[in-house]
Amino acid sequence: MKNIYFILISFLMIVSCGENKKNKTVDQIIETNNLDLIRQKKSEIIATQEAFNLELKKINDKIKVLDTSKKVPLITTIISKQENYNHYLELQGNVTTKQMLVVYPEFSGILVKVFVKEGQKVNKGEILAKIDDGGLGQQLAQLEVQSSLSKTTFERQKKLWEQKIGSEIQYLQAKTAYEAQQKAVGQLKQQLEKTIVKAPFSGIIDDVITDQGSVVGAGQSPLLRIVNLNNMYIETEIPEKYIATITKNKDVEAEFPVLGKTLQTKIYQTSNFINPANRTFKAEINLPNKNHEIKPNLTAKVKINDYTNKNAILIPQSIISEDGNGNQYIYIVKNKNNKNQGVAQRVIIETGYLQGDVIEITKGLSVGDEIIDEGARSIREGQTVKIINQ
Repeated sequence: MKNIYFILISFLMIVSCGENKKNKTVDQIIETNNLDLIRQKKSEIIATQEAFNLELKKINDKIKVLDTSKKVPLITTIISKQENYNHYLELQGNVTTKQMLVVYPEFSGILVKVFVKEGQKVNKGEILAKIDDGGLGQQLAQLEVQSSLSKTTFERQKKLWEQKIGSEIQYLQAKTAYEAQQKAVGQLKQQLEKTIVKAPFSGIIDDVITDQGSVVGAGQSPLLRIVNLNNMYIETEIPEKYIATITKNKDVEAEFPVLGKTLQTKIYQTSNFINPANRTFKAEINLPNKNHEIKPNLTAKVKINDYTNKNAILIPQSIISEDGNGNQYIYIVKNKNNKNQGVAQRVIIETGYLQGDVIEITKGLSVGDEIIDEGARSIREGQTVKIINQ
């Protein structure tokens, strides 16, 4: 108060310096080019300004005391509730099949005939191609004639021996000769069987690799590729930390971006071996393929259900904050009145699995808590807030 009086007295003293000075405007004083007069006018203005500022501050302070209406932050809230929560591990997989095979010949010679064409369906055991036998057929015919003769000789010698006619050595010689002929015929038939290429399983001829008339080598020349599109699966590699949660019969969502197709399936089996190079284990996922749209080596995105909680409390991850001690916290509204106003209370929480922007709360929240959503980042503990939920 003393400061105000002092400023006012100073101001009156300056003003009383003369009637001519008092009545002159700022522009008139500046035009005089009198330094003393200009400085006096500056002091007058400063004194007046300071006096007004002090009075204005007193008025504002009193308004703050008397004004009970405060600016309350506006927020939106969500009510915590129990939900069924399924967490999915997202991985990339590759389509493959155990029945995709390149067929090689077991006999060397000229490929005299190919009985199938690309895209043709074949059954297991169906003849696919024929290789020239190189005269083995004629040799077999000769051996069969000799075998027939040895058989007749053996049967007659056997009857004589049963009648105690002739010697035992004659009987045994006839028997041995007949058995040797039978074995020789059987071996030659096996060799001839190798000149006929048959389907190892039912499927589709994907590619005819070697043309008819070409010379092929046993185990060296690829003839055809056969694929069974019915018996297919997705193979994916899973980090070892999921070995306890990702097991046989877990639900899987398989997406094929190229086809624009998504299938619901299950894990058929998991590997019992962990790859030491990348610390992963393999999983095979069933793949229904009735329309044969899905092909081997097609890329698939798989989502494997590794965790389920039927009574989970879920909130957006974006509203969670963290203090200097590493504690995660959110704000809830307490003591809400009939004007939708309440007090913000900070709650320390513990979290579980995250899926997108939704995270599971394992500790700190109860069903029915009103959680601050929009505006959570701009409030503080104990602050009055107003809820404007639509």
